[in-house]
Amino acid sequence: MSRIGKKPLKVGTGVTVTVAATGVTVKGPKGSLTLPVPSGIAVGVKDGVVSVTRSGDDKQTRSNHGTIRSILENHLQGVVTPFSRSLEIQGVGFQAAMKGKKLALKVGFANEIQLEAPQGVQVDLPSTTMVVVSGCDCQAVGEFAARIRKVRPPEPYNGKGIRYVGEHVERKAGKTFTSSGG
Repeated sequence: MSRIGKKPLKVGTGVTVTVAATGVTVKGPKGSLTLPVPSGIAVGVKDGVVSVTRSGDDKQTRSNHGTIRSILENHLQGVVTPFSRSLEIQGVGFQAAMKGKKLALKVGFANEIQLEAPQGVQVDLPSTTMVVVSGCDCQAVGEFAARIRKVRPPEPYNGKGIRYVGEHVERKAGKTFTSSGG
């Protein structure tokens, strides 16, 4: 049996878990998330404890068992304390701004790149060179932060680009010219 999948999950205060035929709905003070449950996996709620069980031992069902349990754990955590990813923009003239519900990035291209945040994801700009992506769904927050970073990944020679806060970019030495004595 899966070591991760068999661990029970405690439901926090103010969080309700509803199991239906289509999936599991987790509601909390910061939002609501729904997770479709694949066939072969059963989710049960009893006395504030969520348990995930599987019906068979085939490879796909075994891998789904631990995955569904881990996603449910993230959902239970996210509806109480939202997940967040912080990105910093480095480069002369590089900046971010909000235009309505879209994030506008000026990162050295001829045009301004505009990205629309998915449903349930908030984008905050503490400064023009700092972007904070937050929301209840860990996967959606991480995916949108990765989309922002992909617009202009940090380059190793000058260090310009968009990077996660605390991300270390290994710097490379540029070309060196020597004078030939001949």
